[in-house]
Amino acid sequence: MTALRSATAAGPLTGEIAVPGDKSISHRALMLGSLAVGETVIEGLLEGEDVLRTAVAMRALGAMVSQQPDGSWHVRGVGVGALTEPAEVLDMGNAGTGARLLMGVVAAHPITAFFTGDASLVRRPMARVMTPLRQMGATFLARSGDRLPLGLRGASDPLPIRYRLPVASAQVKSAVLLAGLNTPGRTTVVEPEPTRDHTELMLRHFGATIDVEDGPEGRVVSLLGQPELTGRPVLVPGDPSSAAFPIVAALLVEGSNVLIRNVGLNPLRTGLLTTLQEMGAAVAVENARVQAGEPVGDLRVRGTGPLTGVSVPAGRAPSMIDEYPILACLAAAGRGRTVMHGLGELRVKESDRLTAVAEGLAACGAVVSVDGDTLTVEGDGHAPEGGGHIATRLDHRIAMAFLVLGIATREPVTIDDEAAISTSFPDFVGLMNGLGARIARPDGEGDGPRRAITA
Repeated sequence: MTALRSATAAGPLTGEIAVPGDKSISHRALMLGSLAVGETVIEGLLEGEDVLRTAVAMRALGAMVSQQPDGSWHVRGVGVGALTEPAEVLDMGNAGTGARLLMGVVAAHPITAFFTGDASLVRRPMARVMTPLRQMGATFLARSGDRLPLGLRGASDPLPIRYRLPVASAQVKSAVLLAGLNTPGRTTVVEPEPTRDHTELMLRHFGATIDVEDGPEGRVVSLLGQPELTGRPVLVPGDPSSAAFPIVAALLVEGSNVLIRNVGLNPLRTGLLTTLQEMGAAVAVENARVQAGEPVGDLRVRGTGPLTGVSVPAGRAPSMIDEYPILACLAAAGRGRTVMHGLGELRVKESDRLTAVAEGLAACGAVVSVDGDTLTVEGDGHAPEGGGHIATRLDHRIAMAFLVLGIATREPVTIDDEAAISTSFPDFVGLMNGLGARIARPDGEGDGPRRAITA
């Protein structure tokens, strides 16, 4: 393990940056490009380990996936229903999204595939995806608790289903819809509250017939199966979950002025921006536009002083579930009490993020408490003392959140391992230091994470 330490910024953060491509969109572009006829050209693909694992997996399933000298990625697909049985185990590393969505893709093909992952992923539950896929005809052989490693035998004659999500989950919804691509008839998912809709938007982009309507049950999403998808260009916007880190860093350091270009602003992903506005943050959208069906804009962030604590409703969680760790770090430097409700889903992410955040903030001197699935952070208008040594638990968002907090604390904040950061934000340290942060290894050597896998 290689530790990293973040020290108080020498002055305001300034500059113009672009964050890595959206992880959710990148996974889906590779998968749908592989199921399309013809060539899909992807620009802005996130080249973090999670997405590269998906690229390797799609190649193992028969698609041609390659990176070009100009940085774009070309995918020559095999068509819906034409994936081939992989000769090797599909090792998804830390990619929970990649694993769950790919299980949906494979579930409607008459092939057998074996899935595994790293020490974090093999602890994460897969039952919520396996349940509807079993109803569609897939069979599984898994470890106790329906966890990886597991074997999946896809259905020879997959059945369309109408599935109501027990809890809001874009990953489960997407897995069912992706299985529905090679299933005759109409596959329908009913979600109690809207979750990110990247799958629906991209399915339409590739030529699928998909209907979305709101009804008394919630949001109803229906897909007409067995379409012929056609390869299309995809321009991946910057990931709003990655943008959250430089956004909060700029808000933590008074006088900062940072422009983050080309950030995805899908309304089902902007819960953090809504919350920041309620707290009084100076965050403005510039140059708003639409790219490949996704709203995009540039974000101007100014550090104007401590923000005000707010109550974040549980209903907002699906639109900002990955941003709670960094929001909690910001709240620790705010004025008053910030209460975040409905965070149960954080316990089944790359780590138990709810516990990791609470323990990390306490180690840095913040006043924090957890009651069920509610996280409360008390602030006095100043950043906490810092000095914490944070166990990242193989979780990239925990690692980055506490490195950002260390930019504002009086004592440095140290994380135990930088490795997980490369799953979603390979140049996080270089980008942050370019704005004026001071993040380095405790021994003063090196400038941050390196990508550990190529595709």
